Amino acid sequence: MNAQYEMSPEEITRARLEVLRREHRDLDEAIAALASQSLTHSLTLQRLKKQKLALKDRIARLEDELTPDIIA
Repeated sequence: MNAQYEMSPEEITRARLEVLRREHRDLDEAIAALASQSLTHSLTLQRLKKQKLALKDRIARLEDELTPDIIA
């Protein structure tokens, strides 16, 4: 069988969302590890926090795409 499976746009969005959530968790762990060190690098810590915030915004946008609009 040589059938190819194509993902629907919703499945693609859900896959992207999962990747972004994983990256967000990884950044969270990196920030916690860096913050716990006695010699904290404030610039690196600040950059990681900024990346984490940007990921959070992207996650929120993708979640909004997946949530149907409800007209009340």
